Amino acid sequence: MCSTVRAALLSAFAVCLLPIGTAHAKFSFWPQYGSWWGDHAPFRHNHQHRHTKSESAKENQSQETPKGPLQIIISIADQRVSLYDNGSLIARSSVSTGVPRHPTPLGVFSVIGKERWHRSNLYSGAPMPYMQRITQSGIALHAGVLPGYPASHGCIRLTNDFAIRLWHLTKRGARVIIARQDVVPVEITNPHLFVSKPKTAFDSSENLPIAVASNSNKTAATTQAPLMSNVGTQETAESQAAGSTPSGAAPQKVVPISVFVSRKLSRLFVRQGFTPLFDVAVQIQNPEEPLGTHVFTVMEPQDEGSAVRWSLVSIPEQSRSADSTKERKAPKQQIVETAPSATPLSDNANTALDRIEIPQDAIQQISALLIPGSSLIISDYGISSETGPYTDFIVLTH
Repeated sequence: MCSTVRAALLSAFAVCLLPIGTAHAKFSFWPQYGSWWGDHAPFRHNHQHRHTKSESAKENQSQETPKGPLQIIISIADQRVSLYDNGSLIARSSVSTGVPRHPTPLGVFSVIGKERWHRSNLYSGAPMPYMQRITQSGIALHAGVLPGYPASHGCIRLTNDFAIRLWHLTKRGARVIIARQDVVPVEITNPHLFVSKPKTAFDSSENLPIAVASNSNKTAATTQAPLMSNVGTQETAESQAAGSTPSGAAPQKVVPISVFVSRKLSRLFVRQGFTPLFDVAVQIQNPEEPLGTHVFTVMEPQDEGSAVRWSLVSIPEQSRSADSTKERKAPKQQIVETAPSATPLSDNANTALDRIEIPQDAIQQISALLIPGSSLIISDYGISSETGPYTDFIVLTH
């Protein structure tokens, strides 16, 4: 009798273990991005057997390489982050943003620094693992506690799994957009968007004349020096160390440019690798009327040699008081879900493009530097004071 009971218990124990083993297999061999990896998508284990470590590392690296520019979009109302790769949604997860006394800023940002293990310099050394900084004043994305409602001091808290995966995917310069409601990238075409200039054997980034216009309206001609971000420099150094080409002849990694047009300043600014290149005055039709805030990004082409593909994210202006009322009425421990606006914001973006007149020489210079990942930001606002020597353009839409 005892033997029979013991056998039954062992069989039941084996059946219980079976799903655990299956789940573990899913952790180890989860396909690239899954359907999309959010709150419930498992992550790869770092614990690999020694004899398969190099093969697994190569496999993970190939599967974790984005197909095009990454866009991280945070919706305050939904308390949700959405990750887009080359314009396509690949991941979505919950977040916890700032409380009313310490709100999360709204606007256009980018990743300007990353640390795997970081502690807050402002709040008693609070841990901020897998930190990705987006402002010099300390706003960042990082792993943290998500109670289901805004609870941070301004940062964007992510689930631990999502924070780890995102940290490994992004590089400095990855675009971050924070809006009250959810916004979605859409593909757009417009004759006023920049078109990539065909390169010739005599063209090089070192030989492009740059017209530099200072605030005193004095214009001078200069030669553009090779410009590389820290990320580009590191990658070039690694390729040289690999011995693929002689160090003296190693090609420099091309860095995307960022163009910012401000209605407030009636001026266009260009940066590359966080480094200012030039700025020029622009003419805006009906300058007293708003343009809105729109972020255009050059996507990877679908076919080799095809035309430049642009993606658009428009950030609608919304009343803070209306949102505050909505947040007060929303019960705690509940994420407020809102559907994306059905308003054709691309019409507003097209109208904004049609109203801006850019000098032809500036158009030619920008077109010659245009590559996937380059961006054009149009806004009624000026450049935020957060914009510095080691940042992309930061535009606050408060």
